Formats: sequence, C-alpha cells, structure tokens
Amino acid sequence: MSKNDRFERVYAQGSLNTTEIWVDKETGVNYLFHTSGYAGGMTPLLDREGKPVVTPILNR
Repeated sequence: MSKNDRFERVYAQGSLNTTEIWVDKETGVNYLFHTSGYAGGMTPLLDREGKPVVTPILNR
C-alpha cells in the first residue's frame, strides 16, 4: 500500500463549507474533517462514550 492509499473518504457534504469522514485503512479509525473557506481541521470521530469510531477492516 502506498502512502496515498492509507486514507479513504467515505462521506462528503457541502462545497464551500465541507464536512468529510475519512477512514484510516490500517487502523480503521474514522476522522472528521471540516473546512470553511481557507481554514480547516481534522479530529478523530468519537462515539457517545468518547471512544474513537472504528470501522472493521476486511481486506488486510
């Protein structure tokens, strides 16, 4: 797997103000990425208990 293939965008919404969910294919951890104009930020997506949301990895 090349470095460019580690993350996969699984959700996207918006055009100028965008919200995306990215999955790390090595760990399964989901990340929330939000941009507004020229500013943006990324953080792990957390469940109600404050634990990271993890997607099961099928093709490993």
